[in-house]
Amino acid sequence: MATLRNLATKYSSLDEEEIEWLELLALDWQLIADLALSDVVLWVPTDEGGYLAVAHARPAGSVTLFYRDVIGEYLRPDWRELVDEAMATGQPAVSTSPAWYEENPMRLSAFSVSKCEANGELRGPFAVVTVHTSIADTQNASRMGAAFREVAVDLLSMIQCGLFPSPSNGRGGEQGSPRASDGLVRINLDGIATFASPNTQSIFNSLGYRDEIEGENFAEVIAEVVKGQFDTDESLPLVAQGKIAKRTEIDARGRTVALRSIPVVRDGARVGGIVLTRDVTELRQQAQELITKDATIREIHHRVKNNLQTVASLLRVQARRARSEEAKQVLGQAMRRVAAIAVVHDTLSTGLSQIVDFDVVFDRVLGLAAEVASLHSTTVHPRKEGEFGELPSEYATPLALALTEIVTNAVEHGLAGREGEVFIRADRTDERLSVEVIDTGTGLPGGTVGDGLGTQIVRTLIEGELGGSITWGPDERGGTRVAVQIPLHWISAQTREIPRIQP
Repeated sequence: MATLRNLATKYSSLDEEEIEWLELLALDWQLIADLALSDVVLWVPTDEGGYLAVAHARPAGSVTLFYRDVIGEYLRPDWRELVDEAMATGQPAVSTSPAWYEENPMRLSAFSVSKCEANGELRGPFAVVTVHTSIADTQNASRMGAAFREVAVDLLSMIQCGLFPSPSNGRGGEQGSPRASDGLVRINLDGIATFASPNTQSIFNSLGYRDEIEGENFAEVIAEVVKGQFDTDESLPLVAQGKIAKRTEIDARGRTVALRSIPVVRDGARVGGIVLTRDVTELRQQAQELITKDATIREIHHRVKNNLQTVASLLRVQARRARSEEAKQVLGQAMRRVAAIAVVHDTLSTGLSQIVDFDVVFDRVLGLAAEVASLHSTTVHPRKEGEFGELPSEYATPLALALTEIVTNAVEHGLAGREGEVFIRADRTDERLSVEVIDTGTGLPGGTVGDGLGTQIVRTLIEGELGGSITWGPDERGGTRVAVQIPLHWISAQTREIPRIQP
């Protein structure tokens, strides 16, 4: 589905600031629909003189009038007069007779969208909000329905004046953000709760507050709940009175409640506010479990890395004490293989997911090649081109081990005792990952690749574990060229299965 930005950029002449303002407004789009108990649609004027829908939200507590989203559709001709009136006057426009969408009659109203500049000047209307309410709707007769709609009108009027949404930290659309149906308190200018939804009352009952919230100073209600705590948010009284646009949380009796305050302004003066409430105890517990699990996984990777490094160190010591040259070489190869695996675990131990930036891993693999060069009186100039990108750990480990084997073999055998270059090219597309390792050494003995342990390990890793292919051949400059092909659909499928834990 096309995004608000894409549609507004392609079909309208709105500037960057106006589009950013609409994106900010869209974060609270569901809140507007839930409070209005109606479908709400955001329209932008097009270059051709019409209007295009760029955002649409259905009410959570009422029946929708639209079977499908109207995003990307043009305004109906019979709604045009009302929308034009709202744009021209900057005032609400309400239909005097039922409007229709397919077979659904509705009450239709329109509110313009403006933005208040930093210098206090009001930028003229540049978009329109339409509110679509069912004719058969009876929720306005209920006390809660009437309160919700009154709050919706307050916010829509602020949208007209460029006062909502607030650019400060009070936006919706964030994880755990309170919704209208979760709980709502309406605050007057003196901080008294004139309305508290049943859900809010229940939430505060669970926090230990047994009296009615309505008629009480809401800041004092919250103060009683958190009494005795010394680590509460200093802005909590301002949030409770609806004086600032902000989100915060309170903890009491083992429960966590999120609060979001929105000041209500009319004619340039604050007349009160609303506070949305939501019990987010389970969300916070789940988040804590994820953090704990992530920390455990990282600690495991850290310990595995340490153990592998210990093994590599033992192999290095054993290689130094070996009497035969062949034993030293075999133990040195084993040490480097273990070290290559340790590099992957070291990378995983510092990240927040099981996805590895393989370019970081490979840069460290090249360090092992330099160590091999120093043992064989070889001067090597490694050169890398292209990027490997991100890989899941299940694929990063065999690839790191295989490339370590290929690169160190090029240094140890192809460039033994001489100066030369090892060139690595990585080419990644949507379908495959191609890697070439080319050295300027002596070339393959007899023009063919051997069948030693290193070759067998590389074939097993590339062909068996990664489902790819590998070929050895002569390079035009006289050295050896090794080409690796790995199908990326394996890696893409695995990457999608691994959830990323957000910090």
